[in-house]
Amino acid sequence: MSGARVTAELGANDMDITNSSRHHSENLPYVHKVGVPPKQNLVKEFTTTLKETFFSDEPFKPFKDQTKSKKVVLALQALFPILNWGRDYNLSKFKGDLIAGLTIASLCIPQDIGYAKLANLDAQFGLYSSFVPPLIYAFMGSSRDIAIGPVAVVSLLLGTLLQDEIDPVHNKLEYQRLAFTATFFAGITQATLGVFRLGFLIDFLSHAAIVGFMAGAAITIALQQLKGLLGIRKFTKKTDIVSVMHSVFGSIHHGWNWQTIVIGVSFLVFLLLAKYIIRFLAFSFDLDLLLPPQGKRNKKYFWVPAIAPLISVIISTFFVYITHAERHNVQIVRKIQQGINPSSLDKIYFSGEYLAKGFRIGVVAGMIALTEAVAIGRTFAAMKDYQVDGNKEMVALGTMNVVGSMTSCYVATGSFSRSAVNFMAGCNTAVSNIVMSIVVLLTLLVITPLFKYTPNAILASIIISAVLGLIDIDAVILIWKIDKFDFIACMGAFFGVVFVSVEIGLLVAVSISFAKILLQVTRPRTAILGNIPRTTVYRNTLQYPEAMKVPGVLIVRVDSAIYFSNSNYIKERILRWLADEEELLKEHKEPQIQYLIVEMSPVTDIDTSGIHALEELYRSLQKRDIQLVLANPGQVVIDKLHASHFANLIGEDKIFLTVADAVLTCAPKVEQA
Repeated sequence: MSGARVTAELGANDMDITNSSRHHSENLPYVHKVGVPPKQNLVKEFTTTLKETFFSDEPFKPFKDQTKSKKVVLALQALFPILNWGRDYNLSKFKGDLIAGLTIASLCIPQDIGYAKLANLDAQFGLYSSFVPPLIYAFMGSSRDIAIGPVAVVSLLLGTLLQDEIDPVHNKLEYQRLAFTATFFAGITQATLGVFRLGFLIDFLSHAAIVGFMAGAAITIALQQLKGLLGIRKFTKKTDIVSVMHSVFGSIHHGWNWQTIVIGVSFLVFLLLAKYIIRFLAFSFDLDLLLPPQGKRNKKYFWVPAIAPLISVIISTFFVYITHAERHNVQIVRKIQQGINPSSLDKIYFSGEYLAKGFRIGVVAGMIALTEAVAIGRTFAAMKDYQVDGNKEMVALGTMNVVGSMTSCYVATGSFSRSAVNFMAGCNTAVSNIVMSIVVLLTLLVITPLFKYTPNAILASIIISAVLGLIDIDAVILIWKIDKFDFIACMGAFFGVVFVSVEIGLLVAVSISFAKILLQVTRPRTAILGNIPRTTVYRNTLQYPEAMKVPGVLIVRVDSAIYFSNSNYIKERILRWLADEEELLKEHKEPQIQYLIVEMSPVTDIDTSGIHALEELYRSLQKRDIQLVLANPGQVVIDKLHASHFANLIGEDKIFLTVADAVLTCAPKVEQA
């Protein structure tokens, strides 16, 4: 585009920018100086930054100007939210919590037995973990909807990491001790993050990586259940898809049990029908529900998929009992230890070679459990329009796992499937967790002998139907549409879990998440700006093709803070923009660049390396007879530019409030030259 056309179209109200520039060059009524903030006290600046980083929610504000007794009450309410919302609790709310608690209990009992096997623990440990931890959380948690207990992903992760250290079959007691040790340190990790308000650390695992990791874990868990679904006795301990498929098809002639397959596949089909088809039928044929939204239509039938697992267990157990299918090599649960949680405090490794191993496994399992619980809590809180305190959640989750490790529980967290059922069942508060715990307690005291003849195939089918919900194809498609690098992170985590192992998939997810952060920090975006015709607005010329460049002036925007990690790149990128533009102008025989304007609105901060890079940029431009001009540096940036005397180096008359002001000053000088 020629310089004449640009000049003709620049400026407001179709006024020729040349005339406007001449007018403003004589007296510049619209060119304002950039304000220089007063020098801040170092201690005050540090404390302000510290407060914003760790105490942005102002947790101590309610304690201000309160009496000592009131402060004690507020402290107890902060530690135990039940003391706050419990004052307004009534019978109406209890009815909803009672129904929700009974419903999630019917779902959690068969799931807990299966998840315990995922962790290579006896079935009762899964039930233990749905008794004590939910009680602790009900008093300390801030979420009204989250349902606490063992979950598939953490159970698989824990089982995989633990069996790498101790054989769960030949060294059963030592394996259990290491599981309690890992649970203890998982709780310590979670509580520590909450106490020191370090919850932002879990945000380093991106949403895309979590989606891929969960999907990969779901596939891995489902493949692991082929052992129980097909009745295979000798099965690989590895979790990758190649090893599992080799183990499955390698035993096709001598390891599969057709009776087990019939039981497992039949009830798997029933569970899937209950989960998907019945909801569809409810949507299609219930004439009373044609007008409300789909979510409300399906909500009426929430109990169908919720109680389907328990119905499957009851029917299959009765069938095996009357037919004595165990005599035909149908594997059954056999004995589940009756009674409430025994103490396990003396079984935790506080010294010895397994202490470090338990700590390492606990930290990993605790972080994954925490990420899942916080994500679930925030999701349902957004649906009901209330706030979940992330730090209180961490303290609550950590406390319940520490206490759980001392009462024969393994790592518990928020379960998405149970929380969804809890939500749809109409829960009002965390009392639904208390109801669930009481039902599990009664199960441990009375009902556990009845599970003796429960076939393992049923547990496998329940787990498979549960984990399929972790595969979110819509989220993957959306990630692909929005951000291709996020999609790479998602797929990296997925394939890492499926083809190698759960821990490698987790490592890949974390590594790619960090790689994305480093890439964005070290290679920030920059853009060439042009003027939107008949306005004083300057925008990216790639985004707005109608935006026109100003003759003799190159306007570059830096879309990042300038730190040691990217300062050299930004300097070189600006010089490359300049070289490309000069070459283009030379080809079209247009005026060469005389002013380089750097739009600094997005530059939130700058360090000494960044200022040093600007100094080098200034000297490089001086050698080319090009003036460096800055537009709209923020408070922090302008303060540092003055403190380093860089403002004096380029001249305070080269720092403007807006790009338009800078152009109005520079364009007339270009024209005069």
